[in-house]
Amino acid sequence: MLIKLPESWPHPLGAALAMLVLAALDLAGAFAAKEASESRSPVYAGLGVLSFLLLFWVYASSLQYAELAPVTFGWIVVLQVGVLVLDRWRYGARLPIGAWVAVVAILVAQAYLVLAPQPTRPTPDQAPGLVAAAVDTTAATAPGPPTLEE
Repeated sequence: MLIKLPESWPHPLGAALAMLVLAALDLAGAFAAKEASESRSPVYAGLGVLSFLLLFWVYASSLQYAELAPVTFGWIVVLQVGVLVLDRWRYGARLPIGAWVAVVAILVAQAYLVLAPQPTRPTPDQAPGLVAAAVDTTAATAPGPPTLEE
């Protein structure tokens, strides 16, 4: 059911490709939604629905190759740039210079979140104490209220 990439491809390549495809599908869906709302076109509405169904399939598939947060942040960063370009060139929207400064600052912060080294999670064989402590059900509990026998 999920999309499989060739085994020889490195996982970061699959993740980057997923981010770009997700942004393209999301942007296509946004364009279709805008056109459907302006022209009341069932064709654009259907294309939008198809775009978002494909987006879900690609998103689910991408999680085989990368963690949820980096794929999502990367997708959103590319999507935001695409929406700004689409809004500017297709619909004539103009942003003041202060808004562009804010956009650049947000994109830099999001790029940092995507590209910064991610901490690795320990596996049970690397940190058995951490895993055991997380599931320890024999730990002492706080004392309850006093009873009449005490």
